[in-house]
Formats: sequence, structure tokens, C-alpha cells
Amino acid sequence: MWILFGVLAVGVAAWKLLLAPAPPPLRFDSAAANGANGTAASFATALAGYAVTLRRYVNEQGLVNYQALQADRAQLDAFAANAGALDASVYASWPETEKIAFLVNAYNALTLEAILANYPIKSSLAGTLAPKNSIRQIPGVWDKLEFQLLGKPATLDVIEHQMLRKQFNEPRIHLALVCASIGCPTLRNEPYEAARLNEQLDDQTRKLLADASKFKLDRQARIVHLSPLFKWYGGDFVKRYAAQQPAGHSDAERAVLNYFGSLLALADREWLSREAYEIKYLDYDWSLNELKN
Repeated sequence: MWILFGVLAVGVAAWKLLLAPAPPPLRFDSAAANGANGTAASFATALAGYAVTLRRYVNEQGLVNYQALQADRAQLDAFAANAGALDASVYASWPETEKIAFLVNAYNALTLEAILANYPIKSSLAGTLAPKNSIRQIPGVWDKLEFQLLGKPATLDVIEHQMLRKQFNEPRIHLALVCASIGCPTLRNEPYEAARLNEQLDDQTRKLLADASKFKLDRQARIVHLSPLFKWYGGDFVKRYAAQQPAGHSDAERAVLNYFGSLLALADREWLSREAYEIKYLDYDWSLNELKN
């Protein structure tokens, strides 16, 4: 009976969430907005300030001092305002690597803004099954909460799915986009740069491969444990990293392992290429990626 009541409660919560109004768009204070004139020069200045913010409030493990950042957010706000005001013609003139770096930086910065707008995070109907301090407690954070981007309203889902995934063949974005959770890839304490994008994305992958909560080879049990990111988005790797081996796995799984192979230690790479094994997906930790004081 208690199980039935629990299922009903979750169902009612889901309906209330679906019927809830969209959250108001995030706007930034006048000081941040006044400096955003839509030019490349204005954006470059704001990007330099965002770099200072990341160095100051994000540690090497990708944990964020949200409490301190909330008290010193002017440069983050200025970057978000400039990303919102940047003239679309400036963006269109950039090479692909610069566009990708811009969108990844915007996604991560606007995720930080979403957290700060709701910090400290409180439990809600949206996060019935999530940790109390999770981004999932914020109603509509991915699909309803709007920001300005390139002069138009956009959500985090629009940036990820309609822009990055749809417009570019760069599956490694999934190693760079950070949803403010422990289970996410590490939030770098520097912005992504066009000139270093390939290096930075591969470095993000190495960090994930070194984290046993996101990737683990169990040779004795013949199991490869992967982050659920690759269950959700493994298909994005197929076009660029398709492989015929190892047998017994999906196209997506083979593509992901093929990409990993170039970055793994030789012994691990050889084991993956010659052994038979099962792939299992690890649990995803939705707890906030917060650095506790």
C-alpha cells in the first residue's frame, strides 16, 4: 500500500510540474548589461573577466564555491550579458572551433547563473527523486528557464541540443558541458578557447577516464563501467568515431570505446581490443558540484 501511495505522490507531483508556469527569464543587473554592446571587443573583455571568475571560484576538481561566487558575481554576470548581446553576425563570422567554444562557455556560465538564482537550492516538486541540493530541484532549469543568447531567448536545452549537437559534429562537447552536478564532467577553471579546443576536450576526456565513478575497467569480472552520459549520448560519437570492433556491442558503444582508445594507457587499450567483456553503466550523481567551506 505504501508503495502505491508513493507512486501516486510522484504522479501528482509530475502533473503539478507540467502545469506549473515557466520560470521568469534571467536578467542581469544594469551594470553588467550596460557593458554589453554586441561587439567582438566587448565580448572578449567579458570573456577575460569570466576567466578570472573561474580561476577564483572553481578548484582543480571542478567544484564551485557558490557561496563566495554569489557575493562576487559581477564578472560572471557581465559575461552572461555579453553572450546574450553578442551580435549574431559576429558569431556567424567565426570558425567552427570558436563557435563551439562560445556555446560551451555560454552553457556552463548560464548554468552557474541558474544555480546562483536559486542558491541555496531548496527541495521542489521538480526534484522529487533527486538530492536536496541538486540542480534538478530547479523547475524548468533546462527546458523552460530562458536567457538571452546572441540577441534571442534561449534555454540550456536549446544551446545543447539545437545548437551544439545539431549544428556540429563534435561529440566531445559531452565531456565539456557541465550541469552543475558531481556526475557531470569536471568544470574547468578556465574558459574554452578556439585555439586550444581540441587539447581541452581531450584533457576533459582524460580526467573522466581517470575518475572511477565515471569509467572503470574490471578485468577480473570482464566488465567495462561507463558513465551514463555515454548511454544517453553515445550515438553522437558514431559519425566521427565509428568502429567495427569490439564485437558484441552497439555501434554507439564501439564508437565511444574507439575514441577512448586513443587516450587510454596502452595496456588498457590492448585489453579492450582483445578481450570479451560486458558494458554496464554507472549511477549518475546529481548532487551539486559545490565546494564546501
